[in-house]
Amino acid sequence: MSVDTPLLLWSAPLWALLAWWLARRAVSRRHAAAAAWSASLGATARQSGRRTPWTLGGAALLAAIGLAGPRWGVATQVAESRARNIVFVVDVSRSMLAQDALPDRLTRATSTARRLVQDLPGDRLGLVAFAARPYLLAPLTLDQSALALQLDALDPEVASEGGSAIGASLVQAAAVLAATDQGGDKAIVLLTDGEAFDGEDALVEAGQRLRKDGIALAIVPFGTPEGARIPDGREGWHKDGSGQEVVTMRRDDLIEALATAAEATVIPADTPDPAGEVRRALERLERAAARDRLAADRVPRAWLFALAAAAVLLGHAWTRRTAALAGLLLAAASPLAAQRPETGIRLLQRGDTAAAREAFLADAKRRSTDTAWYNAGTAALVGGDIPTAVDALARASVSLDPDLRRRALYNLGTTFIRAARRDSTRADSLLGLAEQHLRGALQLAPSDPAAKFNYELARRLRRPPPPPSGGGGGGSGEQQQDPKRPPPRGGQNGMSEAEAEQVLNAMERAERETRQNLARRQRRGQPPAGPDW
Repeated sequence: MSVDTPLLLWSAPLWALLAWWLARRAVSRRHAAAAAWSASLGATARQSGRRTPWTLGGAALLAAIGLAGPRWGVATQVAESRARNIVFVVDVSRSMLAQDALPDRLTRATSTARRLVQDLPGDRLGLVAFAARPYLLAPLTLDQSALALQLDALDPEVASEGGSAIGASLVQAAAVLAATDQGGDKAIVLLTDGEAFDGEDALVEAGQRLRKDGIALAIVPFGTPEGARIPDGREGWHKDGSGQEVVTMRRDDLIEALATAAEATVIPADTPDPAGEVRRALERLERAAARDRLAADRVPRAWLFALAAAAVLLGHAWTRRTAALAGLLLAAASPLAAQRPETGIRLLQRGDTAAAREAFLADAKRRSTDTAWYNAGTAALVGGDIPTAVDALARASVSLDPDLRRRALYNLGTTFIRAARRDSTRADSLLGLAEQHLRGALQLAPSDPAAKFNYELARRLRRPPPPPSGGGGGGSGEQQQDPKRPPPRGGQNGMSEAEAEQVLNAMERAERETRQNLARRQRRGQPPAGPDW
């Protein structure tokens, strides 16, 4: 047997004693009031209320034990479904800690995989993690909760040695799929930055084998071609054997070679909804009947104690309604108090935007939930703190909740529009980002009029492409805005000139450092022992 909250279990007798004391005090006061009215009424009251303190104390004891979350026993059941067989292959090498995809590549990959687990109900799913070699973490199963737990625990420490072997990992996943005789079509979803130190030949060979075996492959790349440094908690940034800081890049050339060999689907790295794109790519696969045995160890048993406490109160209410109903009223008071609005919401309602933003940010850093990050990003956007809004809303945009993800994508696209209206030097790139995120919001809610308007606004604000050089006159009419269209509307809020300049300078410095580190690596070559990221 185990409990979710041991402290609450140990304090259960104290709660029972407190309930007994309060009930005893209330009964005593009632007896005294009845005796003051008349001696006979006081005697009657003393005879009828003797069991009340013990009954309410026992109910409080049962309720406290139930709230502690007791678990025991094992429950098994046979699940049947019309399923496909899909194995997630997730890169957990050190390079996935790079932060050119916020908050980092690995978090983005696991969030995408978690969304796919949620969006593929009834399919048999498996999990292979890899660095220098692959690790089978979950065989094909219909128990999606078990797979979700494995995804939550993914970390570079799962691998015993650094490196990146994509080819061997695909071979391992293919072997897992080949061993099953249930379900329908088979597929592999590869989530990686494309760095493969086993070489292009190994990737091509693995891809050809997948195509020969009839296994579909979907590749979801993470990172940027320019690359980023790898955080190292001990020394700041990860270094190679020669002492130089490592810059890890998304290897589109290797991804393309693998995709060509396997006839795979490659999800664009800049798509705002990679999980949705993968789900649509898998829709062409056929399903077939599959059975699986699901086991739940240490089954929650809190409902037994809650039922017992409710039965005690119900029985007491049948004989002594007044005291039992008073206890029920006290029990209802705590959830009513718990529904008080959060600090940030109260401050926002009062119009204190700056204080609300700080409160939301503190709550997001403490709890790190998607809703908290969305509230923090939205408050920062209202307050004009564009960099903070972009960071917080980007975290919320990978939420498993489709509605929260849609709203985060919409606000993120709106943020980039506001930034572009004040920053003419980067307007095109910022409006391009706005289009991408608003397109993602429209994919989740195609009839959203606000998202449609802002998406069209971002498209109209973008500069027309330059006319082709050389003879032949000017550009075509498609390169110009339609003069019949009304001028775009939009808010006047956005980044100040100083904020925009600060963001741009930081981006330019990071780009220069990346290119310098990359040039040093290319001159020095790889360390003799081989890369460990």
